[in-house]
Amino acid sequence: MVKIGYRTAKTAIGITVSILLAEWIGLNNAVSAGIIAILCIQNTKQQSLKASWTRLGAGIVALFYSGLFFELFAYHAAVIGLIMIVFIPTTVALKVQEGIVSSTVLILHMYAAKELTASLIVNELGLVFIGVGVALILNSYMPSVENELVKMQQQTESLFERIFEEVISYLRTNEHSWDGKELTETADLLKKAKSLAYKDVQNHFTRHNSLFYQYFTMREKQFEIIERLISVVISISHRPEQAAMIAEFMEEIKANIHPGNTAKLHLSHLNDLKHEFEEMPLPKTREEFEARAALLQFVREMERYLLIKARFRGMKKEQHESAAPLLHKHR
Repeated sequence: MVKIGYRTAKTAIGITVSILLAEWIGLNNAVSAGIIAILCIQNTKQQSLKASWTRLGAGIVALFYSGLFFELFAYHAAVIGLIMIVFIPTTVALKVQEGIVSSTVLILHMYAAKELTASLIVNELGLVFIGVGVALILNSYMPSVENELVKMQQQTESLFERIFEEVISYLRTNEHSWDGKELTETADLLKKAKSLAYKDVQNHFTRHNSLFYQYFTMREKQFEIIERLISVVISISHRPEQAAMIAEFMEEIKANIHPGNTAKLHLSHLNDLKHEFEEMPLPKTREEFEARAALLQFVREMERYLLIKARFRGMKKEQHESAAPLLHKHR
């Protein structure tokens, strides 16, 4: 079954309403209003506003140059080329070049009319304003994506927990049969979540960032460290006493993966653990030395992992539970 998307529905409504409105008012070339509406309907409010501005700005420039050149020279096809030579660089300079195609239609309308009149200018401006106006009205409402972002946040945390379970298991036993699929799933999920969070930002005119976007950026940076941790831990062939101690610490981390910020507490514990390691006897064999060196690198990576979280201001419980009241309480 073919799924009709939200933007598809808005596009169909936009072109229909624009043409009907232009015809009702009595404008010539009413279909052009529908074309402009299609071009201005975008995936987000900010994109729609930008598209509308470029069509409006480029349209005004096109009408100015058309009236000037056609009246100054002649209503001849060669003059259209001359207009474009000046028109295109002007739109680029004004940063409204996205409106070149729709504005070219206005230039052709002027050429077809063979004369410059006030009613013609009003007609063309009317087409632009109707197309832009209908698109902006339709894009004034965007469905909320917060529930989906909350689900992605919880899925990310669950995947982090599963990965840490495997790390803990290997630290304790030096054995594992993990296929690592959670690593691929996490990478894909974070990419989609950041894209959706950015889209959410683009649907607010006064918001330049969001906690969700910050959150998934933070998790993305942490995930890069997790990938390095995996490489470190699988290089350990000997299991010294410190491995069990780190495994206990990782249990603590695994149990506290949530949107809040308790990283400073874990950093304090990790610092105590490092001091405890320093007081322990030096390694007696090469295998033990190599294992403890790898564990030290592991600890340093975990310190970076926690510092990334410490710089994130955290998300209060009500900030994400209110967005998805039916979802389970955050861990």
